[in-house]
Amino acid sequence: MARRKLPRWVLILVAATLLAGSFAFAFWPRATMVDLGEVIRGPMRLTVDEQGKTRVRDAYVVSTPMDGRLLRVDVKPGDPIQKSETVVARMRPANPAALDLRTRGQVMAAVEAAEAALHVAEANLDAARADADLAQADLERTERLAESGTASGAALDRAQNAARAAQARLETAAAAIEQQQAELRRARAQLIGFDDPNLYDAVEARLGEVMRIRAPIDGVILQVIHQDETTLPAGAPILVAGDIRDGLEVVVELISADAINVQLGNPVDIENWGGAATLEGVVTRVEPFGETKVSALGVEEQRVNVVVDLTTPPDDREGLGHGFAVEARIVVWSADDALKVPSSALFRDGPGWAVFVSDDGVATRRTVTIGRDNGREAEVRDGLSEGDQVVLYPPSDLTDGTAISQRVIEP
Repeated sequence: MARRKLPRWVLILVAATLLAGSFAFAFWPRATMVDLGEVIRGPMRLTVDEQGKTRVRDAYVVSTPMDGRLLRVDVKPGDPIQKSETVVARMRPANPAALDLRTRGQVMAAVEAAEAALHVAEANLDAARADADLAQADLERTERLAESGTASGAALDRAQNAARAAQARLETAAAAIEQQQAELRRARAQLIGFDDPNLYDAVEARLGEVMRIRAPIDGVILQVIHQDETTLPAGAPILVAGDIRDGLEVVVELISADAINVQLGNPVDIENWGGAATLEGVVTRVEPFGETKVSALGVEEQRVNVVVDLTTPPDDREGLGHGFAVEARIVVWSADDALKVPSSALFRDGPGWAVFVSDDGVATRRTVTIGRDNGREAEVRDGLSEGDQVVLYPPSDLTDGTAISQRVIEP
């Protein structure tokens, strides 16, 4: 039996139907895939994050008390010290300076003058001794005459007075001898040179007593500036000491615009200091003077120092010392029960802010009033309720009334 063929118009109709269905399926509007976030209540805080550096609050620079030779310093950074007990350095007075020709000639003239003055004083002593002997002999003779009644009492008084005056002149002349001898020793001491064989004996015997410099505080040695034996002038720094347990603080350089919002007493979290725990601190000072600093990008910025006192016990920050880099998070505002929305859901709507809210799979544009924003979350003051689902990172072509569907991330 012959096969029955379908009419041509039926085949054309079926083909047209399939083609129309394909076009309809291809151009039928589909839901936009988006990421959704939720409006929740919870704690929120606003922080100013910046790198800081630790420092000892009261660092003591131990300096040389005089011109002299610093002996080798035995203490090393990290060594514990006790106030007024630990010897941190030792010194000897400096060797005499070399004299130029003019100064040496002047000193030699001073030595000759001192020798001449000593000779004069010795001559005066001899004359005073002779006068004293004569006055004593006159006194003894007058006393014998007075006993026999030959000399009057007035004559005896004059003889006694002359003897006392002569003895006083003798003592004055003897004192002048000692004074001139000291002047001569002083003048000769200025002539001691490096080639003098008595130089080192004089230095060791009279001027070479070792001066011991003791620790000014209880703490540790932070830095040794001069370790080897050397000659230093008075006031030259030798080492730095401080107390890193109870005297450690953090200095944070903030941009002046951020420093305006920092107040005394703001809590601070210290992170990335090398330990696992987060250290705690509190702002104790915001310096009123800003300095111009150049950033790594070559931009000039006004920086203000903010000082943070560490409140974490020293045992919980073992190993943290002077000059260590840390990261400080200064809390300038906080709330325990704030209505907050992810910052990534916000976009500009004229002068204000807006979000797209998921309403039964449809994106609804909604204007919101925002308070504080820390870059991750924003405080909601009006326009949203707890539990609302908002579109995160809304695409530029998303419009009000567009069907949306949450993107599913496969594991």
